[in-house]
Amino acid sequence: QVHLVESGGGLVQSGDSLRVSCTASGRTFSSYAMGWFRQAPGKEREFVAAISRLGSSTYYADSAKGRFTISRDNAKNTVYLQMNSLKPEDTAVYYCAAARQIGTVVPFATPGYDYWGQGTQVTVSS
Repeated sequence: QVHLVESGGGLVQSGDSLRVSCTASGRTFSSYAMGWFRQAPGKEREFVAAISRLGSSTYYADSAKGRFTISRDNAKNTVYLQMNSLKPEDTAVYYCAAARQIGTVVPFATPGYDYWGQGTQVTVSS
């Protein structure tokens, strides 16, 4: 069982930066690929970024490429999402998720993840 807690959301202005964090319980954090997803009101939850269990590979949605950076610190059981040049359309609840990684496979879709956090709200004003 993995318990995930996100933090760091808030209200920012367009063009600002924000870093959200997700801390996991347990001693097997490095066994899990980690992903960030987001869900805006009235929309489906969508993939934002993912990172392999040891941090050697990262993946991004087109909307995040060049602006967002996912990273992890396995010693702290924490994964981060650094978001720069934020836009109003980035407004959403951001969720982190954990997937036990088998081989080199890192999932990009919600069914691929086993555990989810409660989410943190990010609001970008224009």
